[in-house]
Amino acid sequence: MNRASKIALIVVCVLVVAIVAALGGMLAFGTSEQPQMLASLGAPFRTVNFSDLPQPQKLPTSHGSPIAYRVWPANPAPDADLVVIMIHGSSAQSASIHPLGKALSADGIPVYAPDIRGHGGTGTRGDIDYAGELDDDMADFVAAVRAKQPNAKLVLMGFSSGGGYALHVAATPLGKMFVRTVMLSPFLGPFVQTVRPDGEYAKPFIPRILALLLFDRVGIHAFDHLTTLLLAIDPARTDILVGHYSWLLMRAFGTRDYAADVRNAQTPLAVVAGEKDELFFADKFAPALDAIKPGVPVTIVPGLSHTGLTVDPSAVPAIIAAVRGAG
Repeated sequence: MNRASKIALIVVCVLVVAIVAALGGMLAFGTSEQPQMLASLGAPFRTVNFSDLPQPQKLPTSHGSPIAYRVWPANPAPDADLVVIMIHGSSAQSASIHPLGKALSADGIPVYAPDIRGHGGTGTRGDIDYAGELDDDMADFVAAVRAKQPNAKLVLMGFSSGGGYALHVAATPLGKMFVRTVMLSPFLGPFVQTVRPDGEYAKPFIPRILALLLFDRVGIHAFDHLTTLLLAIDPARTDILVGHYSWLLMRAFGTRDYAADVRNAQTPLAVVAGEKDELFFADKFAPALDAIKPGVPVTIVPGLSHTGLTVDPSAVPAIIAAVRGAG
């Protein structure tokens, strides 16, 4: 090997070492501090009576540990024509939709709400086992609900990140199982016009995410369980809330491309949002969706905050109308 070749080899080796060191540093140190708790998100729950919260049940899955879920049966209609499968928001669990579950139940609409894997009583807090596991869970859950309610029409509903995930599901083959999908103040992605720049609830680890994106491109998944997102939860409520998401869970629980999912939705869509939502611009949902699929109904409930949409009784008529397809 001549001198020039040796120099070239040394340069390449130095570059490789530098790149590996940089990526290692991004993985190890590319983190962020815990965001400050947003008190307004938890405040509406102070008035909620949880004494009649349905007990969690367990559904075995075809691929892993069981799914914890709750049911608010129809009252008084025993043979409901509609059944809602409800997806809670980020950091939460099925108990968080208790006020809404009771309201729909009282209107004759049963509600089945799973603890999304990585939350509540399903799986490991803040993580999932593999990419695609949430979709496998949803397929098993929908099949179980269909077996219990064979004649009912299924409506998929999700709140916040759960609304984004509901949109994702609507765009998969499983979406054909639902007569409609209702999104309550949905998180459509960090760079969508609906997101308030001052509503910092989630803090991503940008350097670590960039490194993991590169590893994903070359088929390296050894670091997929690393934390890449922190959530602004009440540190005193870590017994019921999840304050961190792994790379796998962060990517799975939501919509990765809301525009494509809106275009490819296998079911009619509807949105309900609170006028005073702290995280999203309620008045920008309609233009964001109209630019992709004109005619998606968007209802804005006056005076309500982000969490208030699922807790305040004044939101119930609009949500029931959207579930019944009258919104």
